[in-house]
Order: sequence, then structure tokens, then C-alpha cells
Amino acid sequence: MTSEPPTLKIGSLLYEGVDQIDLTGPFEVLSRLPDASLTIYGVERGTVRDVNGLRLAPDAVLEDAPQLDVLHVPGGSGQEALMGDARVLGWLRRQAEGARCIFSVCTGALLLGAAGLLEGRRATTYWAVHHLLPLYGAEAVDARVVADGRFLFAAGVTAGIDGALRLAADLRGVEAAQRIQLEIAYAPEPPFLSGRPDQAPPAVLEKVKASIAERTARRAAAAEQYAAARPR
Repeated sequence: MTSEPPTLKIGSLLYEGVDQIDLTGPFEVLSRLPDASLTIYGVERGTVRDVNGLRLAPDAVLEDAPQLDVLHVPGGSGQEALMGDARVLGWLRRQAEGARCIFSVCTGALLLGAAGLLEGRRATTYWAVHHLLPLYGAEAVDARVVADGRFLFAAGVTAGIDGALRLAADLRGVEAAQRIQLEIAYAPEPPFLSGRPDQAPPAVLEKVKASIAERTARRAAAAEQYAAARPR
């Protein structure tokens, strides 16, 4: 008699100003896992807009969540407003304590840092704020996906799909992850080699840096402000 694998409880954090692909990229993968449920937990009950205006709605709010097996923390410009939110940071700490895996995408890693969860860990995040990770006691690793014990970190935006596939393999085996990859036809062939700062043409890199300079400065200010107050 074969025993069935236990149902995994996966929960994703949703908030105003999230970057939707940090949320929906992993959702596309993790929602297909066998014997798993995925619930989106909002900071508030109503709909929110992502960083570019897409409307998203939660299934429940933070306080409705049971102990999760997988905690998924996406990034986005709205992350800055949550860096000092005791309710959200406390929820992250409580969930992380009992979770089998804590998975951040992009600047979701900075939220984990503000919650005091990066101390002594190898981590990655979006390239423009990668240098902020050591403020939270982390070793910044220049890689698309970084694993450290129960923690899994995906770099910017689309890296969340790569991280979710890695997580799927860890949770349900390589074949299950490969099946999901085929189902979603994930075989990227980008038309340009410009997805990393060290690959992009210098003029393109400078223009992107200039376009996000204000946002990067805000993120740096928030990171510095809350780094000293993080739990240790």
C-alpha cells in the first residue's frame, strides 16, 4: 500500500504595488504542483494594483493563514511601504519559523531582511538593489537563483519562474518540475542578450539606471532606515 504525499499549503503575499510577475510567475508553476494548495494572502481584503496598474485580489488576509509549508514573498515598489509594518513583518517571522521553505522573488528579499530573516544567509535580489543585502547581514550572491537551507531566493522579476521550478523539483521531484515546465512551455529564447547589467549595452544600462534612479534611491533609504531596527 503506497502512502500519498501530504498536501502542501503554499501561501503568497499580496500587497499594493507588488510586481505582478513576481507573484504570477511562481503562481503559474506552484499552482500546478500535485497534492498542493496555493492561497494568496493580502495585507488588506480588497483588490490592489500592481506596480503597473494591474488589479489583483487576495483569497484571504494574513490572519486567515494557517501554518504554511511554503511562504512565497514577491517584490515590487510597494515593498518599501511594508519595511516598517510590524503586522506584516511579524507574520513573515511567524510563518518562516514553521515553513518548510521560504521563497522570495526580487525585492521580496528585502522584506525578509526587515523581518530579521537574512542574517548569515546567502541571498540574491534585483540587480539594482543587490548591494543592499549586506545591510541585513546577508551575503549577496550574484546568481539568478540562490538556495540556503530552507530559504530560496530568486533575483529580478522573471527569475521567479526559475526559482519556482527549482522549488517544485525540491518538493515533488525533478520529473514533476519538468512536466510543469513543459505544460507552461517555458523554454526562453530572448531576442536580445540584455537581461543582466553585465550583458546589456552600456548605453542601455545607463538609460535603465537613470529611469529607476528615484525608485532605487527610495529603496536604499528604506533599507538603511529599517536595517538597524531588524530583529537579531
